[in-house]
Amino acid sequence: MKDRIYIIEDDKSINRGIELTLGNEKYDFVNFYRLSEVKDLQNADLIILDINLPDGDGLEFLKEIRKNFQKPVLILTANDTEIAEVEGLQLGADDYVTKPFSLMALRLRIEKLLSREVQSSIYHNHGLYLDFDTFVFKSNNVDLELSKTEIRLLKYLVENEGIILSREKLMDAVWQNQFYVDENALSVVIKRLRDKIENDGLKLIHTIYGIGYVFRLE
Repeated sequence: MKDRIYIIEDDKSINRGIELTLGNEKYDFVNFYRLSEVKDLQNADLIILDINLPDGDGLEFLKEIRKNFQKPVLILTANDTEIAEVEGLQLGADDYVTKPFSLMALRLRIEKLLSREVQSSIYHNHGLYLDFDTFVFKSNNVDLELSKTEIRLLKYLVENEGIILSREKLMDAVWQNQFYVDENALSVVIKRLRDKIENDGLKLIHTIYGIGYVFRLE
């Protein structure tokens, strides 16, 4: 079954370029050129959203749809300011891409966002072996002892490898059922995870100042 991608973008050449790059073997595309045209959102597996549209503010639209829509949203915009990127991520975007952009790089980001829905419970990369079903965790074949909080955070990080995650998104993923959590709690758990999984000079969890963190090898 094909993934359905909604493209909410008023530049028809961009819409066409995305469709040609991704191809129609794996994806169905639905194009909207104005916010007023958008309908049947729950049928989408991923939304590509321009935040500067002729009839409205895409960020306000994102804020509203996030009340009921939980699938990935990728913002595509000419607004390359750090403030706009932080705001977009805080409002619930899963990724933020600025124009001009590489269509091939965009394809990789989209594939990564969609793969989160079908990922295996086992992560085996960068010297890590993480089985989130059996709770077997190893780093370079050495057993890791992880707390429940560390496991939840690490699972969310590896499921979103290469994607910048806001502090708010991470805290929601880890402490979603708790009424109040000290903001410093996330920094503490991040430090503990770094101490346990980053060996021999390996850097995996990176701080993105003013936004949050990203899990990737550098």
